[in-house]
Formats: sequence, structure tokens, C-alpha cells
Amino acid sequence: MRKIYLSFLCTSLLCLSLSAMQAQPVEDGDTKEFVESVDIFPNPAKSNKLYITSKSGRTKMISAYNVLGERVMFEVLTTKELDISSLPVGVYILRIKVGKETFSKKLIRN
Repeated sequence: MRKIYLSFLCTSLLCLSLSAMQAQPVEDGDTKEFVESVDIFPNPAKSNKLYITSKSGRTKMISAYNVLGERVMFEVLTTKELDISSLPVGVYILRIKVGKETFSKKLIRN
């Protein structure tokens, strides 16, 4: 039984170390390429403003989909602030495209 726990612990540590390696910047000579990430806040949103940030600060293309999969909003965002006053109360999926990468985030609108 002790060997099983020990092997499970070793496997878990190996998986954690491999996943941590994927989140690090990739270095190729003098250039560094960072893995992009996107954050949205506040979530759940009670006001008409939603803030969307990314590491690179590039222009973002935002599409909002309702629970039926219909696109209900499309914006090209050059700042961090998105006006969501046109969205009624509900749950939405935001598809955020930054450069070549696309992210999906759930948004709850109160």
C-alpha cells in the first residue's frame, strides 16, 4: 500500500513540474515569446462596464454568445473597458481573440 502512495506522489509531482514548464516563456536566442492570457473582471458583472486585460495589451476582438449559441455582441476593443449595457441579465460565453490566439470565458451578467 505504501508503494502505491509513493508512486502516486511521484507521478503527481512529475505532472505538476511538466505543467509548470509549459507556462514559462519560450526563449529563442534574443527573442522571448510569452504565452498570452486574458482576464475579465468583475465577474459576475453588476455594472455596465467589463474590464478585459491581456499580457500583451494588443487589440482584442470580442464576441458574446448567449446560452442558445447566438452571437449577441461583437466589439473590437483597443482599451481595457467594454460596454456591456446592451446585454440583458444572463449567462454568456465571451470569445476573445488576441493576435492568433482565441480564448473562451464565461460571463455572468447580474
